[in-house]
Amino acid sequence: MESQPFLTIDDQPISLAKAIGYLRSTGDFKPFLLKIIRQHILETELQTHDDLEIDSNIIEQAVIDFRFENQLNDPDDFQEWLKTQRISYADFRQQIAARLKIEKLKAEVTAPKLEEYFNANKALLNQVVISRIVVADLDFALNLKHQILADGSRFESLAREHSLTNDRLVNGIMEAISLGQIPSQVREYIIPATPGELIGPLEIDGRYALLRVERFLPAILEGSLKRELQDQLFEQWLEDKAQKLTIKMHVE
Repeated sequence: MESQPFLTIDDQPISLAKAIGYLRSTGDFKPFLLKIIRQHILETELQTHDDLEIDSNIIEQAVIDFRFENQLNDPDDFQEWLKTQRISYADFRQQIAARLKIEKLKAEVTAPKLEEYFNANKALLNQVVISRIVVADLDFALNLKHQILADGSRFESLAREHSLTNDRLVNGIMEAISLGQIPSQVREYIIPATPGELIGPLEIDGRYALLRVERFLPAILEGSLKRELQDQLFEQWLEDKAQKLTIKMHVE
């Protein structure tokens, strides 16, 4: 008896081997396989940890939060959304519970290493607020620097008038950025600078930038940064788990 096809398209059967061949031809097979392995590890871990049960009230609140964030407060809208997703409420609630369990597992797995990891990377996690003036010509950038240093011209007004970047609309000031996100050739000038110091012009992507350090913001292990580091450690933990697995493919 022939095995059932993996799926059919316009009544044409597609075997699992052919489906995998399609994925290989598009370069999507490895990511597809990694997702399967990752999910296998997660489900195995969830089954073997007895301390990950989530209180039903917490699950219900998470459902309420999801509906609010996705503008699905109206019961009819929510039911219609479930239909479009082809999922029952029970399955949806189970997905929410599984997500909460994974977050609990993540906190448990990363807790022993989180503070050490934060301290080891703190120098690059610290943030800096910078203002900038970006122009296309080096001589023009040098002329602007001379104006700022020689006659007290205001950095802000020159940024509004001459800078080529969108932040000229806010006097050239950029959002806070971690030092690790700044290219190394720029970071080496930023780290030793003092607030108010003018740097440059520096060539960045074919343009010339005058930078002024506004303030440094020490990293704190809380909020979004804590979640980001937990995610990094958790992914590393999953990768380590995956490398220890014996994986064989059985495709006819």
